[in-house]
Amino acid sequence: MKKDKTPSSNDDMLPEYDFRGGERGKYAQRYAAGSNVVVIDPEVAEFFPDSESVNKALKALADILRERMKPEKAEDQ
Repeated sequence: MKKDKTPSSNDDMLPEYDFRGGERGKYAQRYAAGSNVVVIDPEVAEFFPDSESVNKALKALADILRERMKPEKAEDQ
């Protein structure tokens, strides 16, 4: 049995894609800056409705940790 030798298109673009409302480079700066995606467990995520609340909680935790990790000042003798 011979394989069909009709050329296949390697285009990933389908005709139904509509880019008329697109804006070139809209997210280019964010993409260039990179990102750090962290996936949190669903039971944790239920307490944080958005990334702003996650960041706020983590910053508060970081402040607490910084305070605890500071070397204790020697008392004046």
